[in-house]
Amino acid sequence: MKIVLALCLTLVTLQAQTKQLLVVTTKSWSTPTGSMQRYELHDRNWQKVGKEIDIKLGRNGLGWGIGLHEIPQDAKIIKKEGDGKAPAGIFRLRQAFGYAPFNIEYPYEVYKETDHCVDDVNSMFYNKIVDSTKIERDYESHERMKFSQNYYKFGIVVDHNGITEGAKSKRGAGSCIFIHIKSVPTAGCTVMNGSQIQEVLRWLDPKGEPLLLQGTESVVETLWESVR
Repeated sequence: MKIVLALCLTLVTLQAQTKQLLVVTTKSWSTPTGSMQRYELHDRNWQKVGKEIDIKLGRNGLGWGIGLHEIPQDAKIIKKEGDGKAPAGIFRLRQAFGYAPFNIEYPYEVYKETDHCVDDVNSMFYNKIVDSTKIERDYESHERMKFSQNYYKFGIVVDHNGITEGAKSKRGAGSCIFIHIKSVPTAGCTVMNGSQIQEVLRWLDPKGEPLLLQGTESVVETLWESVR
């Protein structure tokens, strides 16, 4: 009940500016698969948009992440660096990204091979996306934002643990969380196929202040019953 109340209060507060939601639901904390449903707010009612999308996420399921919600004091599963879990909670969506220009309304970055997302907990750039040619590199581990495989050909940055430039990231609490392309469970991201993510990107409206709501089936179901 504490989990549900914290999430409900957060979402009710955000409804004033949020008009779009991506709701990801899993059957349990350890399940690496689930579904995503898009919603839009019309006349104070949340309405489904498009078909439900089958997704995969962290290979070890979910753990509470750092976002707009409060982590319950009695939470037993909290996301940590390298745990193979996707973050549960409510998160803002930052810029979309890809390997080449893509004509959409939502803010979009074209990344290069030299753009890195740092997952080295000892780096001053931990959980930040940086141009490695413009900094004094102090990290040994990172995600390349463009590489030979198409995982990041299209994606969205999830604002988990202060990934936004200028925000403070908690060391060891998890890094580099995206929505992107892939067909198997991940180290912590939420994934789907290329055509599906392109559909999501075209739908995102910066004026709608879209959010990602991600959690177990029981939490999400109770949340929706409470806010409808």
